[in-house]
Amino acid sequence: MNAFERHRGQTRERLRAAGVTRSGPGSVSWKINREIIVIAAWGRAILLQLAHPLVAAGIDAHSSFRGSLVASIRRLWSTIGAMLSLTFGEDEEAIAVAARINLIHDRVSGRLDAPAGVCPAGATYSAHDADLLRWVHATLIDSIPLTYELLVGPLTPAERERYCAEAAIMEPLLDIPAGLLPRNTTELDAYMRHIPGSGTIAITRSSRRLAQAVLFPPRWRLLWPAFRPVQLITIGLLPEAIRQAYGFEWNEREARALVRWTRALKFLHRVMPACVRHWPSSRKPPHNSPSPESHVRLIPRENTRGVETSS
Repeated sequence: MNAFERHRGQTRERLRAAGVTRSGPGSVSWKINREIIVIAAWGRAILLQLAHPLVAAGIDAHSSFRGSLVASIRRLWSTIGAMLSLTFGEDEEAIAVAARINLIHDRVSGRLDAPAGVCPAGATYSAHDADLLRWVHATLIDSIPLTYELLVGPLTPAERERYCAEAAIMEPLLDIPAGLLPRNTTELDAYMRHIPGSGTIAITRSSRRLAQAVLFPPRWRLLWPAFRPVQLITIGLLPEAIRQAYGFEWNEREARALVRWTRALKFLHRVMPACVRHWPSSRKPPHNSPSPESHVRLIPRENTRGVETSS
């Protein structure tokens, strides 16, 4: 059995043992993730992830973030494909994607070259580290609803709560201990406040280089209408302390530009037909999708761990 088949079997068994059902049509996950425009949230999430020195070190050493514009687009398209499969694909498709992610994570490990925040030089990192996976996950479920409300429309408190709960399906998919991921906005908000104040977050040279590669890849001006709003949304929605640590300029002119772009994007989104606004894969329910009333049964919270630093 090769490594991929081993991971696929293990992922399938974890999903079965967890006793959870993936979100289906009618779920909040489908409502939010079907909107193409919501990928604008990923810039903010990625820069928050890179603010953790161990995450930045792993990406710096094991990815092609600093490639060409074409490479950036290919990487984005690959990530989009994985997201669509995890959200809208049938169970076996989602299991296969999770297995590929876990296989990639097998190769991502190393040590920190220099001290950063509370992490000493020589601190080890691994893409399988549950605390690092929790940070990556939290940045996404914090950023995506925020961007949805900015560009699409409001969410009710119950919908925001449900989105957190549904996203916990990533625990068995990525071999994260049951109960570690936030199940509601109270837990998420407490965690997102705790980590920056714990000394765990520290913007390193690698963080800044990678952030520049994400937002300003070579020849990005060739696609200025696509990159400019993403740059404004990403930088504008970052917590002020993290934005300043990255060294991004943010003034009244930038703030006004963000308002203009978000108004224009929201208007365009409102007048476009659903066939243009939504990912095609979201319009055809998978054969094994549950009814809207039964789309997620929460993972039992035994083994739940409290908020802690990720180092």
